[in-house]
Amino acid sequence: MSEPGAEPSIRVAALTKRFGAVTAIDNVTFAVTSGELFGLIGPDGAGKTTVLRVLAGVMAADSGSVQVGGVDVVAYPEQVRARISYMPQRFGLYEDLTVDENIRFFADVFEVPRRVREERAARLLAASGMQRFRRHLAGQLSGGMKQKLGLTCALVHAPKVVLLDEPTTGVDPVSRREFWQILYGLRAEGAAIVISTAYLDEADRCDRLALMHSGGLPYCEAPDALRARMPGAMVEIPTPRARAAREALASVPGVRSVLMVGDGVHVHVDDARKALSDLERALAQQGIEHTGAREILPSIEDLFVALLGNAAAAGRKAGAS
Repeated sequence: MSEPGAEPSIRVAALTKRFGAVTAIDNVTFAVTSGELFGLIGPDGAGKTTVLRVLAGVMAADSGSVQVGGVDVVAYPEQVRARISYMPQRFGLYEDLTVDENIRFFADVFEVPRRVREERAARLLAASGMQRFRRHLAGQLSGGMKQKLGLTCALVHAPKVVLLDEPTTGVDPVSRREFWQILYGLRAEGAAIVISTAYLDEADRCDRLALMHSGGLPYCEAPDALRARMPGAMVEIPTPRARAAREALASVPGVRSVLMVGDGVHVHVDDARKALSDLERALAQQGIEHTGAREILPSIEDLFVALLGNAAAAGRKAGAS
């Protein structure tokens, strides 16, 4: 993780991007330092992919400023591209080339010396469990292995800034874990990493999180700091009838929201101590079996729903005033 007071590798100030009448990025400001894992989370259409494209220099913003490694992205996009690695949702592998040939191609694009390429490729392939597939055609790989090969190709030139757009979507759990192990290694080497993810359990692995909503960035803090912002408390109730429990509990006084999670529900309440007996009573009245209610620390998914719900409510209030 980065040292306090470290100079940011990425500076974004008052960034705005519009597509016709739609504002994809709305006055967004943040900074990312070297050795930091910075997560972008938000619903589809929140602006995450657009932010990453602007950072990578493949899309121009309408206003605001972006610097990567001290270089102005708008003024000098080619200089920036040489310093970063950008892995979009669909990374362009050559399926008729082998794993090794794909890596060699991307290394040649960035003029990586052969010895450096071989050393780095061997390390990355070992971290992802891909060594025995080096002679396989990319088109013959599974989805998870293609993503790991894509990451290896994107990192073979040892970039100091890494931009990843939902790289683990559709990837199996083992490959996801190996993917994150590679990212931890990069962070330890001092890379600044910005990653968007559709898996909210992964968001907890980031040093800081930017919660995006309708193109804006209302919250940008460490996961624990975001938890401290969450009003009320979270109650977990395991039950095989999660849908029925959600309906039964939604109207209980003091309940802010009910979210189905795994094999039960998470209930966002004003006061857990006061609410526990009321929740139990409401379930009993409907004959909904469960294994008890207990207060828990909110998950990132809980925070996502609660805090972005607050942001949406604030936006509606401002629009009505």
